Amino acid sequence: MKQFWEERYQQDEYAYGIEPNVFLKAYLEDRTPGRLLLPAEGEGRNAIFASKLGWEVEAFDFSKEGRRKAMELAVQQDTSISYHLADYASFQPVLKPFELVALIYTHSGPKDRRVFHQKLMDWVAPGGEIILEGFSKGQLGRDSGGPKNSDMLWSLEELKEDFASLTITHESELEITLNEGAYHQGHASVVRLIARKGT
Repeated sequence: MKQFWEERYQQDEYAYGIEPNVFLKAYLEDRTPGRLLLPAEGEGRNAIFASKLGWEVEAFDFSKEGRRKAMELAVQQDTSISYHLADYASFQPVLKPFELVALIYTHSGPKDRRVFHQKLMDWVAPGGEIILEGFSKGQLGRDSGGPKNSDMLWSLEELKEDFASLTITHESELEITLNEGAYHQGHASVVRLIARKGT
């Protein structure tokens, strides 16, 4: 799996473009900046956008090529981010607690997902939120992006179970048209969720 992502990010173009995810962009523009964690951040498009809005960003990914391109993009856009080389199991945050954790297409197997989501809830500050967008199980068989294994796709029911100790303030499963670089293009089925930690 790691080699797959290294090869994808070795390409000259940015695999998912350099513009932020639409759902996350709208959320960030309507919030007071604080500390933000971005797991599996790839080539840095969301981290760099958030940093330019004044968020203190910590990001990580296991891809050296993804980090390299993220840091190059940060220089080009005259901003800075903290970006670690790590996977879900090994990452240890520096800036915690976070006012926001953003999971943008961070797909993994069920066991890893549940364990990591539990860690995230411990890292969120009281009153902080988790926001996510990813492919639903209805994405299987489509060519607009995402894992080809149903176990790695999301359902609202599973996510709500993962984050049961938080207050869900938004949940939706919907059809959207993706336009995020070469690998997220076309009609897609996604889930979106926002959950808040109690104070």
